[in-house]
Amino acid sequence: MHGGKETMDSYGVFSEDKKKAHLKFFESMPLYFIDDENRLFVHAGFTSMHGVAKEIFETTFYFDRTLWEMALTMDKRIEKDSAFYPNRLKHYKEIYIGHTPTINFNFNKPMHAVNIWNIDTGAAFTGKLSGINIKTKEVFQSDNLPALYPNENGRNKN
Repeated sequence: MHGGKETMDSYGVFSEDKKKAHLKFFESMPLYFIDDENRLFVHAGFTSMHGVAKEIFETTFYFDRTLWEMALTMDKRIEKDSAFYPNRLKHYKEIYIGHTPTINFNFNKPMHAVNIWNIDTGAAFTGKLSGINIKTKEVFQSDNLPALYPNENGRNKN
């Protein structure tokens, strides 16, 4: 439904053992990562005010958009030690997410709000694939999808 046909087709030449090994690898991948500087990397977000370790529903890590929505609308005058500052944002130095393309907000580069960096720049649609150097915040981007693959619709409607 959202692409991946070529990847699925590529598994046609793999043995059952190799397919199982790949599946085991993917199933063992963590749903989030916290580095030694307390930076969180998660696909979409989380909802627990106690942090990712207390998240109740696994699907939140890859479907949540409320973390980003909250960051975008946050009153920048609220100090981090205020009772009004969202607890979700207090747990991590920085949070890196995707899942909500910045092109939805008319930005073709990663966006920053509070301590969250959204690096999904819409490569599955008409945007670019982006990466960010988390130390310098330098952004690296591909050309946009239509320029790279003129006959590919990606997740765009036909």
